[in-house]
Amino acid sequence: GGGRGADVDDTMDVRFKVYRYGEPMMLSAVLPVLHSLGVRVVDEHPYEVDRIDGRVFLYDFGLRLPEGHQELAEVRPHVENAFAAAWRGEAEVDGFNELVLRGGLTWRQAVVLRAYAKYLRQAGTVFSQEYMEHTFIAYPRIAALLVELFEVRFAPGAASVEQRRERSGELVTAIGEALDEVASLDQDRILRSYLTLIQATLRTSFYQKRTDGRPKSYVAFKLDPQAIPELPAPRPKFEIFVYSPRFEGVHLRFGPVARGGLRWSDRREDFRTEVLGLVKAQMVKNAVIVPVGAKGGFVLKRKPGDRDEAIACYREFVGAMLDVTDNIVAGEIVPPTDVVRHDGDDPYLVVAADKGTATFSDIANEISAAHRFWLGDAFASGGSAGYDHKKMGITARGAWESVKRHFRELGHDTQTQDFTVAGVGDMSGDVFGNGMLLSRHIRLVAAFDHRHIFLDPAPDAATSWDERKRLFDLPRSSWEDYDPELISAGGGVYPRTAKSVPISPQVRTVLGLDDDVTRLSPQELMKAILTAPVDLFWNGGIGTYVKASTQTNAEVGDKSNDAIRVDGRNLRCRVVGEGGNLGCTQLGRIEYALAGGRIYTDFIDNAAGVDCSDHEVNIKILLNTAVADGVLDVAERDELLAEMTDEVAELVLRDNYDQARAINNAQAQASSLLPVHRRMVNELERAGQLDRALEALPPDEELAVRGESGLTAPEFAVLLAYVKIVLEREILAEGLADEEWTTDVLVNYFPSPMRQRFADRMARHRLRRDIVTTVLVNEAINRGGISFVFRVVEETAASPADVIRAYVVVRDVFGLREVWDSVEALDNKISPELQTSVYLDTRRLLDRAVRWLVTNRRSPIDVPAEIDRLRSGVARLLPDLETRFHGRERESLAAHIDTMTARGLPRGLAEQATRLMYSFGLLDVVETAAASGRDVDEVASVYFVLSDLFRVDSLLSKISLLPREDRWQTLARMALRYDLYAALAALTAEVLDSTPDSLSAQDRVREWEQSNATSIHRARRAMGEFDESRADLAALSVLLRQIRTLVRTSAAA
Repeated sequence: GGGRGADVDDTMDVRFKVYRYGEPMMLSAVLPVLHSLGVRVVDEHPYEVDRIDGRVFLYDFGLRLPEGHQELAEVRPHVENAFAAAWRGEAEVDGFNELVLRGGLTWRQAVVLRAYAKYLRQAGTVFSQEYMEHTFIAYPRIAALLVELFEVRFAPGAASVEQRRERSGELVTAIGEALDEVASLDQDRILRSYLTLIQATLRTSFYQKRTDGRPKSYVAFKLDPQAIPELPAPRPKFEIFVYSPRFEGVHLRFGPVARGGLRWSDRREDFRTEVLGLVKAQMVKNAVIVPVGAKGGFVLKRKPGDRDEAIACYREFVGAMLDVTDNIVAGEIVPPTDVVRHDGDDPYLVVAADKGTATFSDIANEISAAHRFWLGDAFASGGSAGYDHKKMGITARGAWESVKRHFRELGHDTQTQDFTVAGVGDMSGDVFGNGMLLSRHIRLVAAFDHRHIFLDPAPDAATSWDERKRLFDLPRSSWEDYDPELISAGGGVYPRTAKSVPISPQVRTVLGLDDDVTRLSPQELMKAILTAPVDLFWNGGIGTYVKASTQTNAEVGDKSNDAIRVDGRNLRCRVVGEGGNLGCTQLGRIEYALAGGRIYTDFIDNAAGVDCSDHEVNIKILLNTAVADGVLDVAERDELLAEMTDEVAELVLRDNYDQARAINNAQAQASSLLPVHRRMVNELERAGQLDRALEALPPDEELAVRGESGLTAPEFAVLLAYVKIVLEREILAEGLADEEWTTDVLVNYFPSPMRQRFADRMARHRLRRDIVTTVLVNEAINRGGISFVFRVVEETAASPADVIRAYVVVRDVFGLREVWDSVEALDNKISPELQTSVYLDTRRLLDRAVRWLVTNRRSPIDVPAEIDRLRSGVARLLPDLETRFHGRERESLAAHIDTMTARGLPRGLAEQATRLMYSFGLLDVVETAAASGRDVDEVASVYFVLSDLFRVDSLLSKISLLPREDRWQTLARMALRYDLYAALAALTAEVLDSTPDSLSAQDRVREWEQSNATSIHRARRAMGEFDESRADLAALSVLLRQIRTLVRTSAAA
C-alpha cells in the first residue's frame, strides 16, 4: 500500500510522491502506469526511511503534464486514484487513462469507454484500440458527454424513466452537435459507434458493489444487437458482453428462451466470431428442443492456458451474466439490484459445458445458488446431480440412430453384420469412444486424433471391440495404450510428430492407395484415412476435415487442419456419421451427397446431447417447485433424476430417430416436390428468416438444373430445422399452447415416474407453452413432411396453428399412430423403400384431411370437439372399408393391397394402410350423416355407389398427375379435387333425400338416375369425351363443371 501526493511548482512540472511500505517498487513497472496517464517522467528520486515498524520506500517523481489538461486542483484526487487502480491491476494500463487528466474523468469512467472499445474490436470494427484512444484524447469533451449519457441511462437513483429519457435526449442532441465539429470521418465513425452502443445497451452491472463496498472487478453490459447495425449477421436477440482486466467474454442468445454451451476460447482477437459461428450450428440443432440457440465464450488476458485462472474467470463470467438477469422469487419477477432496465422481464438464462469447460457445471450451479437464482441447479446441466452425457453416451447414441438408418437404406444391419470404419478421435473421447462401442460388428481399420495415428488393416470385430472397451474404461488413454499384440499384420500406432510412417501392403489395400506407396508423411496418411474406401467414416474429433472443392482452406476457418483437409467429392466411404461438430463444411457435405454419399449434418446427428440437457432443465424446473413446496427433498429429487436416466435417453433418441426418418421421407419426394421446396426457400428468404448463402442452400438457377435429383439430405436437414424454428416462433405467439387439450402433450413430454407423481404441477410449468409448441411442431413436421404446413397454408390460407390443430385431429380420428408404429416395428425386416412408401401413403390422407378440416371449420379448430364429432363414425366405417367400394374402385383397392403384400408387407398391415389411403371420403360421409341426421352406414352405402358410378377414383388419379410447377397449378389441382369430393357429397345428400330408405343403395341410385335422366346423360357423355382427351387441366375443369351442373339440376328437380 502507500500514499501519494502531488505538489505543483511554477513551471507546470509536478512532483508526484509514492510512499510504499514493506517492499520496493520496480521502476519498470511504475513508468508504464505513469505514462498511461499522459504525463512524462522528468526525474525520479528514491528514498528509504527506516522506522521501528519496518522500512518505508519513498519515490519522488518529477512529472511534466500534457498540454490542455484539466485544472489540477480539480482532478488531483482522480489522478491519484487512477494511479492506484492501475497499479493494483483494477484498471488496464492503456491510453484511456489519459482521459483522467485531459477530460477530468475518474478511472472508473474510463473503464466504461475502455470496455466499449474492447467490444467494438470483437464486433469487427476496422479501427484499432489505439486509434480510439487518440480520438477521445483529441475530443475529451465528447468523451465526458458520452460518459454522462451512460450515467443518465444507468446510474441507480430516484430518476423516473421519463426524466432519464428526457435528459438522454438532450445529451444525444448535444453529442450530435459536438460531432459536427469533428473533422476526420474515421474519428466521427468511432464516436458515433460509441453513441450507438450506449443507446443499444439495455442493462449493466457497472454500479453494483462488492460486499466490501468496492466496485466489482468486472462489468457486464446487456446489449440489443438489433440496434447495432455494424454487427455481422446473424444478429442475436440479446447479447451480454463482460469486460474485466483479467478476461473478456460474450454470450449470444437468439430468443428469450435459449440454450448453448460456454467455451473457454483461445481466440483472443476474435472470440465473438468463433462464438457466432458456433451459435449458428446451435440454432439449427435446437430446432428439436424448447430453447432456441445460444452460445458463450471467454478468453483469459493475463494467464492464457492456465486452468486455475480459467476457473476463477469462469466464475466471474457466469456471475456477471447473472448480475444483469432477472430472478423469480415466489412466482414474482425480481430485477437485479442497482441495475436500471431498458428492456422487459428476462429471467431465463441457462449455460452448458463446451470446449474447455466440460467439468465446470457444478461451479456454475454453485454461483446460481449463491445468487439464489430461480433455476437452482437447472442453470447448468450435466453437473453432479444431472445427466452425465459421457456416462450415458447420449451424443454418440443419437448419431448412431442416423448411422443405422443410412445402413438400413443400403440394406445392411449394423447391429448384426460386420462393416469397416475409419474415424477421427480416440477411445478416451466421449463421442468417438462411446460411438465405437455401439456395435460389436465394427471393424475399425484406421483412426487418428491430435496425438496418434492408428492402423489396423484387418481387425477381428469381437477382439478389437473388447480392446477398445478396455481403453474406454481407463481413466485416461491414448491409441498408444492399444495392445500391439492385437493389431493385425501391417498395422501399428504412430505419433503424428513422426517424419514419415511406413505403409504396409495390407494398409495400402485397406486405404485404397497406389501399389508404389511405401512411406507417407503423417499429413498424407491422415488424408488417406479421410478418403479411405470404408463403409463408415465416423467423426468424433474437434476440427473441420471436409470442405467442398469450391472452397478455400481460408474460408473454412480452422487453420490447424489445413494440411489434412479433403474435398467432399474425394470421400470414398459409403456413409458419414457426424458425432462431432463442424467436421464438414455444409458445402462439403452437399458435394459428397451429390456424388452419392450418405450424410445428414452434424446438428441432426449429434442433437442428442443438447436435447438431453434440455430435458434435464425442464425436469428440474418442475421438480424444484416440488422441493420448494416441501413435497420432495433434494436427496429424493436426485434419486428420482437418476432413476429416470434410461427413459430420458429413450425420449431423446426418439427425436434423433424421427428427424432422420423425416429427412429420408423427404428424399423420396425430392424431385417431385422440388418446385414446392424452391418456393419454400424463397418464401423463408423473403420473410428474412433464412440467409440462403449463409446456410449454403442453392440459388434458384442451380435448383432449376437439379430437376432429377432435387435437394440433398444435408440441404433437407437445414430446411427441416428452419421450418421448425419459424413455425415454433409463429405458433408460440398464437393461443394454441394455452388450449386445455395440450396438457396431454405436456404430460407425455416427461418421463413416466413424473407423469404418475407430478402431473398436477405440469400445467403450471414455467415453460409450459414452449414445451407444448416444440413437441407439436416437431411431430407435425416429422410426420407430415418438411413442406406439410407450408403447402396447406399456401393452398388454403389457414393459419399454421390451425394446420397443427387439424393434424392432431386427423391423427387421432384415423388412428394413424397405430399404423406408424407397426411400420416402424418392421425396421430391418422389410425393405426401407417399402416402409417409406407406407409413410407417404398415410401422408396423402393427412394432407387431404387436414385441408378438408381447415377449409370446412371455423378458426381456431376445436380439437377435442372435432375428434368427438368424427372419430366414432370413421371408426365404424374404416375396418371393412374395402368391402364398401364397388366395381373398379374396389378392384384398384384390392390390387393395391396385393402389391404391398407382394413387396413384403404383412397382409394385415397392407390392408390397414390401403384403407387409410382410400378413406378420405369418410369425412364427407360422417359430415353428411350428421347434417341429415342419418346413420353413417346408410350414407356410406349410397356414397360409394355414386363414387363408382362417376369413376371418382380414376378422376382423382388424373388430378394427381397434373403438374405443380408453381403456386397456381397447385391451387388449381386442389380446387378440382375438392370440387369433385364436394359434388360427390352433394349428390349423396340428393339421392338420400329424394329416394325411400327401404330400397338398397344400388336401387336408390337407379331411381334417382331415372328422375334425372337428361342431366345424367349429359354428364355421362362428358365423361366419354374426357376419356379421349389429354386429361389436362382444361379437360378436367370442363368435366367437373358438368358434374357440378348435375348437382344443381338434381337439387332443382
